[in-house]
Amino acid sequence: MMLTDIQYAYLRSELGEADRDDLDARYERLGTVEAVAIEVLRERKAMLVSDPLAVTVQGVATVNNAENVKALERQIAALEDTTADDSTTNAVPVPLLRHRSR
Repeated sequence: MMLTDIQYAYLRSELGEADRDDLDARYERLGTVEAVAIEVLRERKAMLVSDPLAVTVQGVATVNNAENVKALERQIAALEDTTADDSTTNAVPVPLLRHRSR
């Protein structure tokens, strides 16, 4: 079972750039695009929290990933909420039409 172009587009809208072969393998194993998205996001969160969330080099730079972790947690929670409702399984994205500006 491979992802359709529409399902792949949905996953790209949730995840950004992602390897289609990897997503196909996950989809075959997990069965829904939402489960695939949640798994990928959880892996990204795990990578972030495995390193120090904040690093400061005095007078040079500060890097803080705490807000990135919170954003991933919110995105995961939103996807888990949609998977709790069986009517949204394998959601299909809706094309957005852009109105011409005057």
